[in-house]
Amino acid sequence: MKVLTNSNESLLTVEGLRKSYGDVAILDGINFEVNRGEFVCIVGPSGSGKTTLLRSIAGLQAPTSGRTVFEGQEVTEPPAKLAVVFQDYSRSLLPWMSVAENVALPLKGTGSRADIGGRVERALVSVGLSGKGKLYPWQMSGGMQQRAAIARGLAYNPDVLLMDEPFAAVDAQTRVELEDLVLRLRDEYNTTVLFVTHDIDEAVYLADRVLVLSGAPTSVTENIVTELPNPRNQLETKRLERFGEVRERVFTLIQSAKSHASI
Repeated sequence: MKVLTNSNESLLTVEGLRKSYGDVAILDGINFEVNRGEFVCIVGPSGSGKTTLLRSIAGLQAPTSGRTVFEGQEVTEPPAKLAVVFQDYSRSLLPWMSVAENVALPLKGTGSRADIGGRVERALVSVGLSGKGKLYPWQMSGGMQQRAAIARGLAYNPDVLLMDEPFAAVDAQTRVELEDLVLRLRDEYNTTVLFVTHDIDEAVYLADRVLVLSGAPTSVTENIVTELPNPRNQLETKRLERFGEVRERVFTLIQSAKSHASI
């Protein structure tokens, strides 16, 4: 299938990525590219190594073999222009720091106090937390904490935002709001997003492309272009025939991966 992207410029390339723990193989030769401006979602059955893959791409752990190339450089440690938003916001935000201080963490040494303060405020406004900077994480709802975690990821204008099931721990209504928020922020910050999720509807709604993983040891089963119009709407987009077609295909692939894993 021909891949339709927002740019012909490859920003992130994953080449033959493998990861094993002892004799247990988790990732088995992962290959794909992400072009500048794309929103790519990764889905797969439970235990397929989605988080391991994202951590390897981000330089947070070394692969057993293979490599990730980001902006022409092999990733051996977390790159400066790549940000990660994790699922567990309660652990990623430091409870003894205010929200503004948490958002400012990656900006230390990057400019004057006034410049950093302006970037923090812009990020907080962008995620709907204007005026909340003096609060502490424990004074906020789960959805607000995850907004703060997203703001921290955006504060230094990353070229790629990696998101590891970031909405899994919030309620359904908040999840819908955050999905639309991250679509808007992708455009506002002109960033590229690689988004891991276990939710098929979420993946199809958000993505320009969906990468479907097999069961462990994991490889990419299929690379699906969603071909959905932008901007997207929770009701109208999900009523489209194309949305249903892509959802059915992803569901079928994941169910097949599960059945093979259980043999």
